[in-house]
Amino acid sequence: MNGSEKFCISLLQNCKNLRQIKQIQAFICKIGLETDPLIAGKLILNCAVLIPDSLDYACRLLFNVRHPDSFMYNALIRGLSESDAPQNSLCTFKEMCRESISPDSFSFAFAIKAAANLRALEAGIQLHCQALVLGFDTHLFVGTTLTSMYGECGCIEYARKVFEEIPEPNVVAWNAMLSACFRCGEVVFAKKVFNRMPTWDLTSWNVMLAGYAKAGELQLAKEVFEKMPIKDDISWSTMISGFVPNGDFEDAFGFFRELRKLGLTPNEVSLTSVLSACAQAGAFEFGRILHGFVEKAGFGWMVSVSNALLDTYAKCGNLSMAKLVFERMPEKTSVISWTTMIAGLAMHGCGMEATQLFNEMENCGIKPDAVTFVSLLYACSHAGLVEQGREYFNKMTTFYGIEPSIEHYGCMVDLYGRAGLLQRAYDFVCQLPFKPCATIWRVLLGACSVHGNVELAEKVKFRLLELDPSDSGDHILLSNLYAISGKWKASAAVRGSLSSLGINKETGWSMIEVDKIMYTFVAGGEQNEITNQAYEKLREIMLRIRIEDGYIAETNHVLYDVEDEEKEEVVSRHSEKLAVAFGMARLSKGSVIRIVKNLRICGDCHTLMKFISKAYSLEIVLFLSLDTEASDHIQDSVSPMLWFSEIQCNTKALDLRGLRLILGTLMLNPIPDLLSPQKLFSSWSSSVILAVRLDVYRFTTFCLDGKLLPFLS
Repeated sequence: MNGSEKFCISLLQNCKNLRQIKQIQAFICKIGLETDPLIAGKLILNCAVLIPDSLDYACRLLFNVRHPDSFMYNALIRGLSESDAPQNSLCTFKEMCRESISPDSFSFAFAIKAAANLRALEAGIQLHCQALVLGFDTHLFVGTTLTSMYGECGCIEYARKVFEEIPEPNVVAWNAMLSACFRCGEVVFAKKVFNRMPTWDLTSWNVMLAGYAKAGELQLAKEVFEKMPIKDDISWSTMISGFVPNGDFEDAFGFFRELRKLGLTPNEVSLTSVLSACAQAGAFEFGRILHGFVEKAGFGWMVSVSNALLDTYAKCGNLSMAKLVFERMPEKTSVISWTTMIAGLAMHGCGMEATQLFNEMENCGIKPDAVTFVSLLYACSHAGLVEQGREYFNKMTTFYGIEPSIEHYGCMVDLYGRAGLLQRAYDFVCQLPFKPCATIWRVLLGACSVHGNVELAEKVKFRLLELDPSDSGDHILLSNLYAISGKWKASAAVRGSLSSLGINKETGWSMIEVDKIMYTFVAGGEQNEITNQAYEKLREIMLRIRIEDGYIAETNHVLYDVEDEEKEEVVSRHSEKLAVAFGMARLSKGSVIRIVKNLRICGDCHTLMKFISKAYSLEIVLFLSLDTEASDHIQDSVSPMLWFSEIQCNTKALDLRGLRLILGTLMLNPIPDLLSPQKLFSSWSSSVILAVRLDVYRFTTFCLDGKLLPFLS
């Protein structure tokens, strides 16, 4: 190697971006070394592996080399295998073979890795056979990659056989086998492999942590974590991220606090995971503290962290802060950022604003993905924008070429169902290009229940019994519908079938954050100091709103044919009532009360929340854990995105279509034709309308100048 070559290689080793690569290449051409195989290989390696966003340039470099060798091809195969399009790595491997350049062990290892990333089992087997013929299958690097590939494809027996044929597996090979076990769900076998390992490195421990966490074996994960001789940021982030999908939010918060107490700096995964826990648990205060840490520690530039913050504020009911985070993002080039903001607007009932943001997203040149359209259709569904939703669904397939998934079809069924177009929703389901799954029918059953269509609900329930007879929610929903319709015998028969089928009804619970601690209340749970305090406060609240505000319990959703007094007692034990009462007893005056629950709120609880909100001037936010679809926002104030919304109108120029249009701009569903405008406004020349929604499907009351008009859909 002469001096010029050494100098060029030194330049390439210190190169940091594509602009510098091009400058160095120009210098190489100037001194006549562009045909040097060593220099050309290093150039391609830098572009393919070391410099981000320069793979296309690496491909052009290889194309311009007259006689490329295996090193150049290997560099490109390696870079492509780790890219967003691993299939191009396999194409490059095939081209290498067609050019009569013999692949070596590295060629096979990189190509097999591409097959693993694609989970392309057939391609992986073909590469395995070719490596076997050429004698590379027992090479340590190839054998390790084959073990990983079979693990990714769910073939644990193949992975085990390949691993056992490696002559002297090192710790990397053992770790590959360990990972394969967990990917294939072989938790017990993974423990045996771990115990057989001659030595463990930090990766071995982290693989065990991640494997147990993903399998839901959190206690075992904790035991492994305690035994670890050394822990790095991956260890901590693995534990924190493992708790969140399993709903153990308090443990996630606890581990994050411990991480900070030890003086360690959380990484990107830790922050996004703990923010996700805040979003799902409704832990607004803890999320706000994390936001301060993010800004102070300089993590605000990370797109994933900003997206997690945005999602946290939206799900905790603070849409204004979510908008602020979105506006202050250093760059909005990620489709995830736009999708998260659209989802947040949809969650708060701001359907029109969500569609406007989608249009802005298109104007900025950001291509929406399948998840974006799920959020957009969801927004249209909750805002009653039926025709717009249908147009977006068609645009998704015809203009963007996105194949609709179950989620998209489910949103369309929900769109029609919420608008009361039940027959249209039923026809849509029957015309799906595949056999409708239980989830699709379940959406329609919910709409039937809300609109009181017993006949169609029975048809839908028959389909559900064929697909998923063990789901308690379907039985309860139909029983509820029968009870509301006064068909007590039919209701009792459905509930009786739960016992005969051995199906248990899911217990309802609600969580509230007080002083950065999450408290959980269970419907009809055991008495203790916390629940006693909640019951005492609830009795005080009930007494006040009954005497001063005329609150009367809604018992029509109680599914037992018993006296009204007994029904009142049943609904008084609901967990969300206890959580709200506890929050009012413990939180400072004026605090926002945020409740997370696992089941939908009943009509009486919703009515009670509205009475409490008005009587005590409180803002109450309720939403389902891991299900943003049922997010409710209750506040006694003037705001188009909240449950209580005031609008000024001139009744002389108002007809029913005008009323629908006004209510549509408030993100509320259009009212049915049961109430004529003449009847509604017979004695009012100019009024303030207070629209009160019982749930996401219908209105229950109009209040004109302080007078209530009953209105049931």
